[in-house]
Amino acid sequence: MSSPTTPECNQANLLSRQRILIVEDDPVMQLGLEQFFEEFSQYQIIGIVTDGYLGVEAAVKLQPDLVVMDIGLPQLDGIAATQQIKANLPNIRVVILTSHQDETEMIAALAAGADACCIKGTSLEQLSVAISAAKQGATYLDPQIAKKVIEHIKPPAPVVSNLGQLSSRELEVLKLIVEGRTNPEIAAELYMSLSTVKTHIRSIMNKLAVSDRVQAAVVALRNGLL
Repeated sequence: MSSPTTPECNQANLLSRQRILIVEDDPVMQLGLEQFFEEFSQYQIIGIVTDGYLGVEAAVKLQPDLVVMDIGLPQLDGIAATQQIKANLPNIRVVILTSHQDETEMIAALAAGADACCIKGTSLEQLSVAISAAKQGATYLDPQIAKKVIEHIKPPAPVVSNLGQLSSRELEVLKLIVEGRTNPEIAAELYMSLSTVKTHIRSIMNKLAVSDRVQAAVVALRNGLL
């Protein structure tokens, strides 16, 4: 016969639950995440917000154990929001969700402090694994994209001696590459033409002796350039 549950036990269970903040602007995805967490008694959703600025504000105010963060948010994207949350509250775990199998975005998200990165539409089992890994302090990368990322970061990028040759404008472009911005987004951000952006990127790759923009981002991150 099972023992009756006491009020003290109920209170202890509530206190031990993982407090979850969802930052997602897609109502369908919001509903899916709500249904997912309702399946597990150890989780408690304490807030749902729809843009990056609100996500940072809610994280600071509510101090959840875990944030599930969409990467493609309005106002402030998930990478920048993660960076701000981690700067203020480094112990909060952040699981990034993205609809793109883009290794540049994944590298930028990890560089911003994300503890796990998942592709939207992944199985509930995989999402559960990602959350468990993040809770335990490990780093999780979706298997659909992990191979591409590993191919770009192994063997480890060597420390190069010509980083100082990059101009201030090239450094600005490289920073946005690390953040996962596209060429049109970089052009809009820096008020330059698309052809000028491409010229800067070619120059950056030549100076860093890499063959693509992802490798340039990895070299920048590994050498502490940004």
